Amino acid sequence: MIINNIHCERKKYNNLGNSEGEEIALKKGYIHIYSGPGKGKTTAALGLGLRAAGADFKVHMIQFMKGRRYSELDVLEHVKNFTVSQFGRDEFVSKDNPEQIDIDLAREGFDFAVDVVKKRLYDMVILDEINVAIDYGLISLKDMLGLIDQKPEKLELVLTGRYAHPDLIKVADVVTEMLEIKHPYQEGVTARKGVDF
Repeated sequence: MIINNIHCERKKYNNLGNSEGEEIALKKGYIHIYSGPGKGKTTAALGLGLRAAGADFKVHMIQFMKGRRYSELDVLEHVKNFTVSQFGRDEFVSKDNPEQIDIDLAREGFDFAVDVVKKRLYDMVILDEINVAIDYGLISLKDMLGLIDQKPEKLELVLTGRYAHPDLIKVADVVTEMLEIKHPYQEGVTARKGVDF
Protein backbone atom coordinates (compact mmCIF):
# COMPACT_ATOMS: atom_id res chain seq x y z
CA MET A 1 0.00 0.00 0.00
CA ILE A 2 1.10 3.60 -0.57
CA ILE A 3 0.69 6.25 2.16
CA ASN A 4 1.91 9.76 1.28
CA ASN A 5 4.26 8.35 -1.37
CA ILE A 6 5.81 5.93 1.16
CA HIS A 7 5.54 2.27 0.29
CA CYS A 8 4.38 0.29 3.34
CA GLU A 9 4.37 -3.47 3.67
CA ARG A 10 2.27 -5.24 6.26
CA LYS A 11 2.80 -8.61 7.76
CA LYS A 12 -0.22 -10.85 7.66
CA TYR A 13 -1.76 -11.27 11.10
CA ASN A 14 -4.31 -13.73 12.40
CA ASN A 15 -7.38 -12.69 14.39
CA LEU A 16 -5.41 -12.64 17.67
CA GLY A 17 -3.01 -10.01 16.42
CA ASN A 18 -0.16 -12.46 15.98
CA SER A 19 2.00 -12.74 12.89
CA GLU A 20 1.44 -15.98 11.06
CA GLY A 21 3.73 -18.48 12.74
CA GLU A 22 4.33 -16.30 15.82
CA GLU A 23 2.93 -17.30 19.18
CA ILE A 24 1.91 -13.80 20.33
CA ALA A 25 2.40 -10.22 19.15
CA LEU A 26 3.40 -8.67 22.48
CA LYS A 27 6.23 -10.16 24.50
CA LYS A 28 5.26 -8.03 27.50
CA GLY A 29 2.11 -6.07 28.13
CA TYR A 30 2.26 -2.83 30.08
CA ILE A 31 -0.14 -0.96 32.34
CA HIS A 32 -1.12 2.54 31.16
CA ILE A 33 -2.92 5.23 33.12
CA TYR A 34 -4.51 8.32 31.56
CA SER A 35 -5.67 10.59 34.38
CA GLY A 36 -5.87 14.22 35.46
CA PRO A 37 -8.41 17.05 35.26
CA GLY A 38 -7.93 17.79 31.54
CA LYS A 39 -9.85 16.61 28.49
CA GLY A 40 -8.69 13.65 26.45
CA LYS A 41 -8.28 10.61 28.71
CA THR A 42 -10.84 8.42 26.97
CA THR A 43 -9.81 9.91 23.63
CA ALA A 44 -6.18 8.90 24.23
CA ALA A 45 -7.23 5.38 25.20
CA LEU A 46 -9.40 5.14 22.08
CA GLY A 47 -6.46 6.23 19.94
CA LEU A 48 -4.26 3.59 21.53
CA GLY A 49 -6.98 1.00 21.02
CA LEU A 50 -7.45 1.96 17.37
CA ARG A 51 -3.72 1.71 16.78
CA ALA A 52 -3.75 -1.75 18.36
CA ALA A 53 -6.78 -2.82 16.30
CA GLY A 54 -5.01 -1.51 13.21
CA ALA A 55 -2.18 -3.92 14.02
CA ASP A 56 -4.83 -6.68 14.23
CA PHE A 57 -4.69 -6.86 18.01
CA LYS A 58 -7.97 -7.71 19.72
CA VAL A 59 -9.14 -4.82 21.93
CA HIS A 60 -11.93 -4.69 24.49
CA MET A 61 -12.92 -1.36 26.04
CA ILE A 62 -15.07 -1.69 29.16
CA GLN A 63 -16.69 1.59 30.12
CA PHE A 64 -17.69 2.31 33.71
CA MET A 65 -20.27 4.93 34.71
CA LYS A 66 -21.16 5.50 31.04
CA GLY A 67 -24.38 4.52 29.30
CA ARG A 68 -24.71 7.20 26.64
CA ARG A 69 -24.40 6.46 22.95
CA TYR A 70 -21.20 8.44 22.34
CA SER A 71 -20.30 9.32 18.73
CA GLU A 72 -17.21 7.10 18.69
CA LEU A 73 -19.38 4.03 19.27
CA ASP A 74 -20.95 4.49 15.82
CA VAL A 75 -17.50 4.14 14.22
CA LEU A 76 -16.16 1.45 16.54
CA GLU A 77 -18.99 -0.89 15.48
CA HIS A 78 -17.21 -1.08 12.12
CA VAL A 79 -13.67 -1.55 13.45
CA LYS A 80 -12.46 -5.11 13.29
CA ASN A 81 -11.23 -6.51 16.62
CA PHE A 82 -12.53 -3.60 18.76
CA THR A 83 -15.29 -4.40 21.26
CA VAL A 84 -16.96 -1.93 23.65
CA SER A 85 -19.07 -2.87 26.66
CA GLN A 86 -20.79 -0.24 28.80
CA PHE A 87 -21.74 -0.58 32.46
CA GLY A 88 -23.48 2.59 33.50
CA ARG A 89 -26.41 4.90 32.94
CA ASP A 90 -26.68 8.09 30.93
CA GLU A 91 -26.67 10.06 34.18
CA PHE A 92 -24.09 11.60 36.45
CA VAL A 93 -23.22 9.57 39.53
CA SER A 94 -23.13 11.29 42.92
CA LYS A 95 -19.78 10.77 44.61
CA ASP A 96 -21.22 11.40 48.07
CA ASN A 97 -24.40 9.38 47.60
CA PRO A 98 -24.27 7.00 44.61
CA GLU A 99 -27.49 5.20 43.82
CA GLN A 100 -27.57 1.44 44.31
CA ILE A 101 -28.01 0.90 40.56
CA ASP A 102 -24.73 2.73 39.91
CA ILE A 103 -22.93 0.58 42.50
CA ASP A 104 -24.46 -2.58 40.99
CA LEU A 105 -23.56 -1.62 37.41
CA ALA A 106 -19.97 -0.80 38.38
CA ARG A 107 -19.63 -4.10 40.23
CA GLU A 108 -21.14 -5.99 37.28
CA GLY A 109 -18.71 -4.22 34.95
CA PHE A 110 -15.75 -5.05 37.16
CA ASP A 111 -16.73 -8.73 37.41
CA PHE A 112 -17.05 -8.72 33.62
CA ALA A 113 -13.58 -7.14 33.31
CA VAL A 114 -12.06 -9.81 35.57
CA ASP A 115 -13.62 -12.48 33.38
CA VAL A 116 -12.36 -10.83 30.18
CA VAL A 117 -8.83 -10.62 31.56
CA LYS A 118 -8.86 -14.23 32.82
CA LYS A 119 -10.09 -15.63 29.50
CA ARG A 120 -7.08 -14.12 27.65
CA LEU A 121 -9.05 -13.47 24.47
CA TYR A 122 -7.79 -9.89 24.03
CA ASP A 123 -4.39 -8.31 23.52
CA MET A 124 -5.51 -5.00 25.07
CA VAL A 125 -8.16 -4.27 27.69
CA ILE A 126 -9.18 -0.66 28.36
CA LEU A 127 -11.00 0.05 31.63
CA ASP A 128 -12.51 3.44 30.84
CA GLU A 129 -13.34 5.64 33.87
CA ILE A 130 -12.17 2.92 36.28
CA ASN A 131 -10.20 5.52 38.26
CA VAL A 132 -13.38 7.50 38.92
CA ALA A 133 -15.31 4.36 39.86
CA ILE A 134 -12.60 3.56 42.43
CA ASP A 135 -12.48 7.14 43.74
CA TYR A 136 -16.29 7.13 44.16
CA GLY A 137 -16.12 3.86 46.10
CA LEU A 138 -18.07 1.89 43.48
CA ILE A 139 -15.12 -0.50 43.06
CA SER A 140 -12.49 -1.16 45.71
CA LEU A 141 -8.85 -0.29 45.16
CA LYS A 142 -7.97 -3.69 46.63
CA ASP A 143 -10.02 -5.45 43.92
CA MET A 144 -8.36 -3.40 41.18
CA LEU A 145 -4.88 -4.17 42.50
CA GLY A 146 -5.92 -7.83 42.61
CA LEU A 147 -6.91 -7.68 38.96
CA ILE A 148 -3.54 -6.14 38.10
CA ASP A 149 -1.82 -8.97 39.96
CA GLN A 150 -3.76 -11.47 37.80
CA LYS A 151 -3.00 -9.65 34.54
CA PRO A 152 -1.48 -12.00 31.98
CA GLU A 153 2.08 -10.94 31.22
CA LYS A 154 1.36 -10.20 27.55
CA LEU A 155 -1.88 -8.21 28.11
CA GLU A 156 -1.76 -4.43 27.61
CA LEU A 157 -4.02 -2.91 30.30
CA VAL A 158 -5.24 0.71 30.11
CA LEU A 159 -6.93 2.57 32.99
CA THR A 160 -8.59 5.94 32.42
CA GLY A 161 -10.34 8.58 34.47
CA ARG A 162 -9.58 11.37 36.89
CA TYR A 163 -8.34 10.69 40.40
CA ALA A 164 -5.96 7.81 39.68
CA HIS A 165 -4.99 6.39 43.06
CA PRO A 166 -1.28 6.69 43.98
CA ASP A 167 -1.09 2.90 44.47
CA LEU A 168 -2.22 2.40 40.86
CA ILE A 169 0.26 4.99 39.62
CA LYS A 170 2.99 3.15 41.49
CA VAL A 171 2.34 -0.17 39.70
CA ALA A 172 1.71 1.35 36.25
CA ASP A 173 4.35 1.43 33.53
CA VAL A 174 3.03 4.43 31.57
CA VAL A 175 1.29 7.30 33.36
CA THR A 176 0.00 10.40 31.59
CA GLU A 177 -1.66 13.28 33.39
CA MET A 178 -3.98 15.42 31.27
CA LEU A 179 -3.96 19.02 32.52
CA GLU A 180 -6.64 21.55 31.81
CA ILE A 181 -4.91 24.69 30.63
CA LYS A 182 -7.76 26.17 28.64
CA HIS A 183 -11.17 24.92 27.47
CA PRO A 184 -14.17 26.64 25.81
CA TYR A 185 -16.54 25.45 28.55
CA GLN A 186 -14.77 27.94 30.86
CA GLU A 187 -16.49 30.58 28.72
CA GLY A 188 -19.88 28.85 28.82
CA VAL A 189 -19.61 26.74 25.66
CA THR A 190 -21.49 23.48 26.15
CA ALA A 191 -20.18 20.08 25.08
CA ARG A 192 -20.25 19.65 21.30
CA LYS A 193 -21.27 16.44 19.57
CA GLY A 194 -18.47 14.95 17.54
CA VAL A 195 -15.82 16.79 19.58
CA ASP A 196 -16.69 16.32 23.24
CA PHE A 197 -19.03 13.32 22.99
